[in-house]
Amino acid sequence: MFQRLAHASRSREADDEKEPLWMVVGKTGWIGGKLGDLLTQQRKRWRFMESRLQDREAIARELDEHKPSYVLNAAGVTGRPNVDWCEDNKQETIRANVIGLLTLCDLTNERKIHLSNFATGCIYSYDDAHPIGGKTFTEDDPPNFDGSFYSLTKGLVEKMVRITYTNVLVLRLRMPISDDLNGRNFITKISNYAKVVNIPNSMTILHDLLPIAIKAAERKLTGVYNFTNPGAISHNQILDLYAKYIKPDFKYVNFSEEEQNKILKAKRSNNELNTSKLEKEFPELKDLHVQKSIVGVFERMKVNLAREAEEKAKKSAPASTASSSSSSSSSSSSSSTASTTSTSAPTSSSTPAPAKAAPTTAAPATATAK
Repeated sequence: MFQRLAHASRSREADDEKEPLWMVVGKTGWIGGKLGDLLTQQRKRWRFMESRLQDREAIARELDEHKPSYVLNAAGVTGRPNVDWCEDNKQETIRANVIGLLTLCDLTNERKIHLSNFATGCIYSYDDAHPIGGKTFTEDDPPNFDGSFYSLTKGLVEKMVRITYTNVLVLRLRMPISDDLNGRNFITKISNYAKVVNIPNSMTILHDLLPIAIKAAERKLTGVYNFTNPGAISHNQILDLYAKYIKPDFKYVNFSEEEQNKILKAKRSNNELNTSKLEKEFPELKDLHVQKSIVGVFERMKVNLAREAEEKAKKSAPASTASSSSSSSSSSSSSSTASTTSTSAPTSSSTPAPAKAAPTTAAPATATAK
């Protein structure tokens, strides 16, 4: 998929070199791929950055060679399968999330290039001053959560960026959600957990927010923005909709945050972010409350999965026909044909993969085309 996107970016780059060039950092990442899809659909001239964040000289050469007007950074370490990984890989986490990001900020600032950094809002946790359903966290509140090494590095580097570099737009995502069942999608994650906590949280629906990120970069906004849908939604509310739209027989089990902490290496952030600052810049966000928009996510997901299953069935149909024809054409080859048909059967009946629509430069602007 990323090869296809890279090819699309090169072809767009050649169309009109007078157009501003967008450079996406995070070539192999989930959100980086979605940004590439969106730029292609909006007919922007763009390309992926090939250099690694840890290689200052290579990044400098690439910026000087291509001279982008906008850089979108979706690279960094979150850990696989989750942020617990960062607890055992602190040096690698620092190289990417702190040193790498500061390098990118420094080099783009030297060249007067606008940089959008896709950061995290997982630097806060509900407390006495910000209880569930009460006062929400603004961009000016100091981080109060360092229960994971990942969140600790993110909170520290954000402070360094905001007091040092005037060319950077910091977008704080939380628990990103997409219209497919990609493994990084928050819906996919919690639907595969043996047990889930039931705590309301701010979340970022990529279909709604990624187009706003492009607009924000074009306006050359800088500073820190909470980059989530307005409001909060709980794990149970999401999983109830998952059962309603995607898997009717789905069941889940709750446990407490205290019980969760006993089985994890690192604590998890739970909070609701205030989106007033972002809503002031983009009033359309006021109509995208998370509990309203999440319904659209599942409606699109249901359609996407059905389309994927239909396309997969169509692709498997010619092979079955050819096999049947071969079987009936010669009795001497019947046993061989039967063997071939038998081994191919599991492929045609396997579970459909998450829906991914191919990018096209003629498609309307949307962030769901992965």
